[in-house]
Amino acid sequence: MVFRGTITGAPDFDPSADAESLYNAMKGLGSDKEAILDLVTSRNNPQRQEIIAAYKCSFGKDLIEDLKYELTGKFERLIVSLMRTPAYHDAKEIKDAIKGAGTNEKCLIEIMASRTNKQIRDMVAAYKDAYGRDMEEDVIADTSGHFKKMLVVLLQGTRDESGVVDGDLVEQDAQELFEAGEAQWGTDEAKFIMLLGNRSVTHLRMVFDAYEKIAEMSIEDSIKHELSGDFETLMLAVVQCIRSVPMFFAKRLYKSMKGLGTADNTLIRIMISRSEIDMLDIREFFRLRYEKSLYNMIKDDTSGDYKRTLLNLCGGDDDLAGEFFPEAAQIAYKMWELSAMTKVQLRPTVRPYPKFDPAADAQALRKAMKGFGTDEDAIIDIVAQRSNAQRQEIRQTFKSLLGRDLMKDLKSELSKNLERLIIALMLTPAEFDAKMMRKAMEGAGTDEHALIEILVTRSNAEIQAMNAAYQEAYKKSLEDSIQSDTSGHFCRILVSLVQGAREEGPADMERANADAQELADACNAESDDMEMKFMSILCTRSFPHLCKVFQEFVRFTNKDIEQIIKKEMSGDVKNAFYAIVRSVKNQPSYFADRLYKAMKGLGTDDRALIRIMVSRSEIDLFNIRKEFKETHDASLHEFIQVETMIGDTSGDYRKTLLILCGGED
Repeated sequence: MVFRGTITGAPDFDPSADAESLYNAMKGLGSDKEAILDLVTSRNNPQRQEIIAAYKCSFGKDLIEDLKYELTGKFERLIVSLMRTPAYHDAKEIKDAIKGAGTNEKCLIEIMASRTNKQIRDMVAAYKDAYGRDMEEDVIADTSGHFKKMLVVLLQGTRDESGVVDGDLVEQDAQELFEAGEAQWGTDEAKFIMLLGNRSVTHLRMVFDAYEKIAEMSIEDSIKHELSGDFETLMLAVVQCIRSVPMFFAKRLYKSMKGLGTADNTLIRIMISRSEIDMLDIREFFRLRYEKSLYNMIKDDTSGDYKRTLLNLCGGDDDLAGEFFPEAAQIAYKMWELSAMTKVQLRPTVRPYPKFDPAADAQALRKAMKGFGTDEDAIIDIVAQRSNAQRQEIRQTFKSLLGRDLMKDLKSELSKNLERLIIALMLTPAEFDAKMMRKAMEGAGTDEHALIEILVTRSNAEIQAMNAAYQEAYKKSLEDSIQSDTSGHFCRILVSLVQGAREEGPADMERANADAQELADACNAESDDMEMKFMSILCTRSFPHLCKVFQEFVRFTNKDIEQIIKKEMSGDVKNAFYAIVRSVKNQPSYFADRLYKAMKGLGTDDRALIRIMVSRSEIDLFNIRKEFKETHDASLHEFIQVETMIGDTSGDYRKTLLILCGGED
């Protein structure tokens, strides 16, 4: 294996001199933390073991115990962990994961799924030596079901590492996985465990390719459909590690620093365990997948000596638009290929109410608003649990039966965010989109993110219906409003999108290559010419076609289209093109990111939250929920519960959003 770590051995290494330096750094009142972290992070693990031995010989003391005494908090955990051998560090992490009342399943999954046979065998031996116990027995006692069985298989450390691939066996395994899952009612978990737990990495990569052709979906999507809970998470981790261990760790690092607080144990564990193996590749994949370098994310998310130590392990910042390392370029190319092949089944969270009676609903709504006070619960239970088509029937029936305008009654009885949310649900999708476009442009400022989100993610038919609804409601064309409120290339991009004339249909391979070459050539042109060329392709081609274009762009340039946009463009133009690329790659993931941004930071962007929850609830909100959980390591349900508490004293607004969300993941 080629060394891709960031920590290497010191060239003029003297363990006795280092031991003395550490002793002096901890002598007297206080300790010189900077001297400690600089020395420890500039020596590799074998050298640190020599320093521990030299320290005991020179001073008759245990270096790790002295470090524990002198240091505190996360910094102490990080430095002390660096002083352990990899095997003993892993053994301690497993012990900590299963001791006490609860089990840290994520830690078990991360270690078991990512280690080589030798690393696992060394870890098992270190566990026995350190704790006098059998790791397998302890894991069995603390876990259950198929999750336990797969962990036991991985703990054997017997995965085939021969590198020999049998083409016939590849096809056979792919067919058996398909028959064990997608092809039958129920799932043969034992088949998944046997194949994914024992076959070689090279073999399984070929199996996954063959599986996609048979099932017309990725193995990851099949696992999400067929399995559940910790077993699902473990099997997804195994698949991700088969595809690329550095990419797996890039995702884990991102999750450790995003969401509700920093998962410091995860951050420490990964930065230590990969610093002498593949941290350079992890940095590259982090840059490939996320908006900032790993270095800058650590810098923004941590502080003090703890931060300085982590940054030393990281080893440096990365230029956002630099060329990929060869493996990263292959992964980037493969990611676009997977995106093109995967046929995701879009799943809503709101469906038509089975025992629908528009007259009864109209009467119940009138009763909820009649007399002194308003029965918000009754209104929420009806409106949030009917499909939009059913709500339109209720509107019509309310007027025919009672001679009243339901929308006016709701506006007069409700207030604040609850009123905005309920009214949004009662509008048709076209009326709602038209209203959101109007709101984004009225007043002193313009909400460019809302304009981009709506125009990038709607189909031609949805955009045309929105145009008609806008003209009907405001007696002015949407295009004219956009031209009055925006300018320059950004205005041209929006005007192109608002035509609702994007090509539809599959990719044209020959044309995709030509488009990719044109985009690559445009990267060397003047800024204005580059933006016009990007607009002519990104705003007009079908999403399946663009997926192939972006894949071939990697081949022509050894760079990713997202990184080029972020590096070479700026402002609203950058945001618009970036939204198109994200939507082409994975639209539910794009919306998950928009929801996260709406609820994080100083205050909640309720307009964005309402807009996405309402507009996607009958299309793909279930998929968005899954992507939210996958990316941010917290459920959308949990985020809504926490982030909408401020200002929602009655909880009615939150309750409605949670009904639309459709459940906890």
